[in-house]
Parts: sequence; C-alpha cells; structure tokens
Amino acid sequence: MVTNIYTLIAQSTGLTERQVTQTVQLLNENATIPFIARYRKERTGGLDETQIESIQTKYEKLQETIKRKETIINAIREQGKLTDELQQRIEHTWDNTELEDLYMPYKPKRKTRAEIARQQGLEPLATLLMLQQEQKPEQYATRFVKGEVKNVEKALKGARDIIAEQVNENEQARRLLRNAFARQGILTTKVIKSKEAEGIKYKDYFDHTEPLKQCSSHRLLAIRRAESEGILRVSINIDDVKDLANIKKLFIRSGNACAKQVSAAIEDAYKRLLKPSIENECAAQSKERADDEAIRVFSENLRQLLLAPPLGQKRTMGIDPGFRTGCKVVCLDAQGNLLHNENIYPHPPVNKSKEASAKLQQMIEAYRIEAIAVGNGTAGRETEAFLKKMTFPHDVQVFSVSEQGASIYSASKIARDEFPQYDVTVRGAVSIARRLMDPLAELVKIDPKSIGVGQYQHDVDQSKLKRALEQTVENCVNLVGVNLNTASTHLLTYISGLGPQLAQNIVNYRAENGAFSSRNQLLKVPRMGAKAFEQCAGFLRISNAKNPLDNTAVHPESYHIVEQMAKDLNCTVNELIDSKDLRTRICPENYLSPEVGMPTLQDILQELEKPGRDPRQSIKIFEFAADVHSIEDLREGMELPGIVGNITNFGVFVDIGIKENGLIHVSQLADRFISDPTEVVSIHQHIRVKVLSIDHERKRIALTMKNVSQEGI
Repeated sequence: MVTNIYTLIAQSTGLTERQVTQTVQLLNENATIPFIARYRKERTGGLDETQIESIQTKYEKLQETIKRKETIINAIREQGKLTDELQQRIEHTWDNTELEDLYMPYKPKRKTRAEIARQQGLEPLATLLMLQQEQKPEQYATRFVKGEVKNVEKALKGARDIIAEQVNENEQARRLLRNAFARQGILTTKVIKSKEAEGIKYKDYFDHTEPLKQCSSHRLLAIRRAESEGILRVSINIDDVKDLANIKKLFIRSGNACAKQVSAAIEDAYKRLLKPSIENECAAQSKERADDEAIRVFSENLRQLLLAPPLGQKRTMGIDPGFRTGCKVVCLDAQGNLLHNENIYPHPPVNKSKEASAKLQQMIEAYRIEAIAVGNGTAGRETEAFLKKMTFPHDVQVFSVSEQGASIYSASKIARDEFPQYDVTVRGAVSIARRLMDPLAELVKIDPKSIGVGQYQHDVDQSKLKRALEQTVENCVNLVGVNLNTASTHLLTYISGLGPQLAQNIVNYRAENGAFSSRNQLLKVPRMGAKAFEQCAGFLRISNAKNPLDNTAVHPESYHIVEQMAKDLNCTVNELIDSKDLRTRICPENYLSPEVGMPTLQDILQELEKPGRDPRQSIKIFEFAADVHSIEDLREGMELPGIVGNITNFGVFVDIGIKENGLIHVSQLADRFISDPTEVVSIHQHIRVKVLSIDHERKRIALTMKNVSQEGI
C-alpha cells in the first residue's frame, strides 16, 4: 500500500518515484521544506519548495484516505456484510468520492422514509418491484397491508421509498449524474427580491448564467459570497429530461406495471435525493477549486511582497502622515532601533510648515538620517511634496512606503512587547521605516490577510489559507536568511527547525551572553538539539564571525569541504573567498563523494563567490505624476507612472498616487493573450499605464499597458 502511494504521487506530480520516496522519507525525519530544497538536492533530484510542498500535501491526503478506508472496512465488517470483492474494491480505490459511494449503502442511517418502510416490512415488496416480473403489483401488495400500512397505496409508496434510496445509493447512477454535472453543469444566479439595492455591487450577477466549468475562480467566489450574504439565489442545472432518462435505463428492464412503480421511484429519487446530493457535491468541489486558485494567487503575491527590495541597514526616518493630527516622525538607527520620536504639523488645518521644516532639519542632522520612509496613506503625497521642497544638510533619499497593515501591527501584542512605553502612532511610524529597511523582517509580524494582496481571502478555506501563507513566509525567510544577532523573536520563529520556544531561547541567550560569535554556539542554547541545529544553522548568518563561512549559506556540515578546497590551494578560507583567481582553480569533481554531489558543490562555489548574498533586487526611488492628486485630475489617454499593488486572476490593481487604485484588466496587460497576470507584472513593480476610462460615480479607473513604453520606469 505504501508503494502504491509513492506511485500515485509520482504520477500526479510528474516526478520520479525515487524523488517522491526520498522526499517523504526526509519529511518523516522532520526535515523542513526549506532545508530539503536547499541542502538535500542530491536525495530529491533538485526539487524546489513548491514541488516538495506538493508531495507533502498529496502524501498527507493519501494517508487520510488510508485511515478512511480502514474505518469503512471495519464498519462494514461489523455489520457482517464485508465480502472479499467489496474489500478489494475499497482497498484499490484512491478516489475519495468513489470510496464514499461504495460505503453509502452501508452507512448508518438516520430515520429516513426508506428506513421507516423497511421497519414496516416492505423491503420484500420493493425487491419484487425491482425484479419487474409481477404483472399485478397492487394485488401482491395486499399482503403487506397491516399495522401502520393502512392500504395498498401506502404499501407501494413505502416500497418506492426503499427503491428511491437504493437508486440514490447506486454507484453507477451517482457516477452518471456526477459526470453530467461536470460536463454540462450550468451555473445560474438570480437576485433575491428586494435585495437589489443592498447587493448593488453584485449587479453583474443579478441574472447570470454560464457553464460552471468556465466560471473563473474570482467570479465563483464573488457569487458564493453574495449567496452567503443573502443577495443571490444560486443553482447548478443540468438537462433533467435527458439525465433522468439515462438513469432510468440503468434500472428499468420492462414496460409492465412494476416498471411503472420503479419509474416513479426513480423520478422521486432524482428530484428529492440524487440530484440535490450531486449538486451540493459539485458546488463544494467547484468552490474548493476556486479556493485553491485564490490561495495560489494570494501566496504568490505574498511571496513577491515579502521579497521586495530592501534599503538595508541605513539610518532611517519614518513618517506616518496626517492632516489634523499631524505627522508622527521617528528616527531609527541602522539596526532599526528607535532613537527619537515627535510630531510635526506641516499641513492644514494647523499649517506649522516652517516649524515642521526646522524640526526635520534638526532630526536629520542629529541622527545622521540617510533615508526617509513616508507612509502612502492620508496626506502621504502632500508630505512627500513638502519634503522634496526642503534642502537637507546631506544627501537623503525619500521613499513612499505602503501602509497596508501598519495599524494592525501597531495595535498587536508583538508591537506592544517591542514598544510597551509608546502609543500606536509611534509604533506605526516605526513599522513604516522598518518596512523600507527590510520589508521581509517587518511584514512577517503582520497577519498576511491584513497586507492587502489577497483575492476573496475571507471567503476561502481558512485552514488551507493559513497553512499556505505560513509556508510562503517560511520559504521567503529561509531563502533570504537572517542575521542571528539582530533578528527578532518573531522573525526567528520562521527559520527552518525553530519555533516560538527555540526562537525565544535564542533571543534570551543573546541577551544574557552577548552576540553570537559562531554558529556552533547555537548548540549552547537551551533545547537546541542536533536535529534543530541541522535544520536551522544554514539559514542563520553571523556577520564579522571568526569563521567567514558563518556568514554564508554554506551549511556547517559542508565546512570541511571548503576547508579541504583551501588546503588543496595552499590558502585560508578567507583568502579563497577574497580571490576570484583562487576560486577559478577549484575543480569540483575532486570533492564528489557518496554523500556530496554536484548540486551541493555548485551551491558552495556560488556562496564563495558572493558570500551571504541577498537574493532580493536593489531598491529604486519612485515618483508619482506631480499634477495628479485626485480622480478629478485624471483624463482619458493620460499616461502615468504607477506601482502594482495587488494581482488577481482578472487583472492588476495599480496605485497611481490617488485615493482610488486603477485596474488593468488582464486583457489590457499586453498585446498578446495573457492567462496569468504574473507573466507580465509583479507586486510593487514600477510601471507606466494609460487611462482608458474613468467612472466618477463608482470611483473606478480603467487602465491599460498596451502600447505604453516601459523604458526608464
């Protein structure tokens, strides 16, 4: 049975059985996905995080199926109805729907109409009708008129109830109808009377019909949300006449009076049991597929957001802009520690612009500020404009930073623990500054659902979404790596092999003993065992460590390889890292072994070339159009710079420097057909767009990238 699992996973993923087997073995040894992807390429054949995660998900589902099979077999055995043939069918079935179809006739039932009829002794009559040989069923039914069965019609009705249940539980009938829904199911939506005004945003679906298999993820989720809000009535329809006739062919074998009774029972089963059951099943499956697609889009958007270019360790000023309440200003050192905070009031209604300018000049000089991060919310554009009119004592870069989720962070327990003596406005400004310095380190503190890059995120399966987003965060954190001596407890939590307790123990050890000077020192941290060390060490960096490899992605288990390379070239490891000439003389084939293959050696050589390199791109300054401040300033045909804020299946939302985001429909992204917007754009990408249309009433802006030059943006 285990071998079958590996074969099934290999077939569904397009991978080899060996890759699947080795990956599952590593996962069962408590290796994490980032660790397997980075440091066990020889065993997996170089699988990436997505492939490993796919294997893990499919393996877990198949394990659940195995447990379900055992439960079903035991339940049927206890009833004394388990035949060898049935057991074999159950054991060889891996389709959960088919498995439940096999179990359905044996499943313990509540008091159904058929069960009541059986208790009244009408099962022999139902069996007789199904044989369709008796010419006068009414006459035969008189034998069953007794007790609660008052007359012949009640006897026949009870028998038909039993037949209806048998038809509903028939595997062939269910498969036939299931295929009909899959092939020809039509999704139909109607607005509920008197709900038109309340559900105006769902107007496109007030009277909507389309083939279910063609309904996109975002449309289906919108429709199901409207249904749950009581705005729409939703159904999935098929050709009842044709499909009912097909089901009758499975059971009716004559044209006599018994066949007419069976036909009536089938019609009842179809309308009352079979069709509603399969329609619900079809609706659930289509919703699950839509959920999976929305979660995939959300995870990819989150990955791009977390891997946004960092400013790096520079002394940074953060400004949380505002009009009436003023702008909260904070100054941070290069490590992100808060040095100073105060309020300025450069805008109406207070209008203390001269005082604000003087205060900013003093802070920039006193704290040697190198960059300013301005929140992009209310008064963000005005604050940027104010700063750009100023003359600074030295070169200072000004960046616009997304505020999405900053208020969530500032009111969170994490923020209170970090800054117990400061209010939410200070914490929010700190978050804005730190997002510029290192988006990844700051955004991991916020629930991804609050960052604003999702698609119907509250409508999808929440446990699936949580797992996918957590895995995305973990993959991103480990791809970049973290500084062991500056990382927060929260950031360390996502490092491979660590969790909340070990992360806290590392921070406590650091506080008591000072900065870590080597990776091996981690083994002194309470509860840090050999397995946890193996999983985490390669993703933790120590700058200025005695051993230069401690600041690279080279795993400690491979240090001896680098040391041997240096020894063979008669130099030190430091010299090897510093000298390109020495590195070109390395012959990796000389270091192959049963445990170490070419993938690991190539990774080592790349690290020696750029030790501790950050995979993220360099940050760029961006400026919105100076003459556009509100939707009233827009004109059709106008070309504008913008920043990609969110990506969905149907298009891309773009920040063009005003309150309302513009939308580039997927058909307007390029001159060629685009099935996935991420083929063209990514989160936070700087682009140029053209205004197609402006709907002032609904505050909607349609944009295009067609025939718009992207050079120099």
